[in-house]
Amino acid sequence: MKEPLAFRMRPETLDDIVGQTGLVGEKGIIRKCINEDTIFSLIFFGPPGTGKTTLARVIANELKKPYRQFNAVTGNKKDLDAIFLEAKMSGQLILICDEVHRLNKDKQDLLLPHVEDGSIILLGATTANPYHSINPAIRSRCHLLEVKALSNDDIKKALRRAIEDPRGLDNKYTIEEEALDEIANVVNGDIRYAMNILEISAVVSPDGNITLDTVKEHTKITNQRSYGDDDGHYDLLSALQKSIRGSDPNAALYYLALLAQSGDVESIERRLLVIAYEDIGLANPALIARTTSACEAAEHVGFPEAIIPLGVHIIDLCLSPKSRTGVDAVHAAEALVNERAFDVPKYLRLTPVGLAKDEQYDYGRYDCFHRIQYLPEEVKNVEFFKDFNPNKYEQQLKAVYEELKKQGRTSDLKKLYSKL
Repeated sequence: MKEPLAFRMRPETLDDIVGQTGLVGEKGIIRKCINEDTIFSLIFFGPPGTGKTTLARVIANELKKPYRQFNAVTGNKKDLDAIFLEAKMSGQLILICDEVHRLNKDKQDLLLPHVEDGSIILLGATTANPYHSINPAIRSRCHLLEVKALSNDDIKKALRRAIEDPRGLDNKYTIEEEALDEIANVVNGDIRYAMNILEISAVVSPDGNITLDTVKEHTKITNQRSYGDDDGHYDLLSALQKSIRGSDPNAALYYLALLAQSGDVESIERRLLVIAYEDIGLANPALIARTTSACEAAEHVGFPEAIIPLGVHIIDLCLSPKSRTGVDAVHAAEALVNERAFDVPKYLRLTPVGLAKDEQYDYGRYDCFHRIQYLPEEVKNVEFFKDFNPNKYEQQLKAVYEELKKQGRTSDLKKLYSKL
């Protein structure tokens, strides 16, 4: 069986690696470690197809150390036990762990002591953000190194090498420069995807010349990093929200179009509802209801048509006045409670104990509700709701708020009831 081109062209030495100069260049940390004949437990994180696992294999080859590969999803305890036994016999073993963020607690409990004593050098690979997805116990024992998407020039350099190399296409094919540019443009830094396009384009080129038209025929959709659970999907959602917050409908529609390719209408809807409350808020409360309607319409029709109600509404969100008065007040209350939570005043409790009847909350005294102090005594003067924006609706709210502040509030309900 003939292996895929991407597999055959996997680098075997540091000098074979294209790009990643920050790691394998003359001043790169990996090259320095190899020169010193030493390595530490590392976790490589970055987009798919950037060579994380390959880099780990190259390290093992360069150091001439035995290694074993383990997949955190499919591997089991029996596999790990065999690896630990081999590490004990050889003195030290490199463990290359794919999908390292998927290690469950049982596997971690087995692995940690061996990483701790150095009998296992863990070289993990993940497409997820290690600061969010890697268990702290694993993360604290490893150095985190980012493997970046390759540049277009790096991609083209690797493709030319694949065409010439005996392990690759062995100079049996030629390729137009425009075709190389097209592959580099659509793969989004993913060298594995680039190799796959090159290989299929070679197979369907009867005269041995890979043209731009041939490449375009097999790259109908640009490679994106927004699928599944990869961080790329959440990066797009983040970019969408920031574009709306910055009132840029063109950028927001661009990120919506990328997100639409994943078909995940629910995450888009959730983000738009958050945006309506967080970034628009009190500047345009009616837009919150319109957001709900747009999301319901998108849910009803589904993709691909769902992009229409979502896109139209995103323009509305972008060009609406913005206000964070509401969300800032919410976060200020959260911050205070996280610092210290005070007891509910006795007269506000469901069943007050030890208070005379005229000291308790009177459900019939509508004339007094706006004069009662509802905050605990220790924080009675705190204000979460402030810094109003100049939009018309918030200025109306501000007028009501300021009038209530002038009247004052009290915790002495007996005195309040006797006066009014």
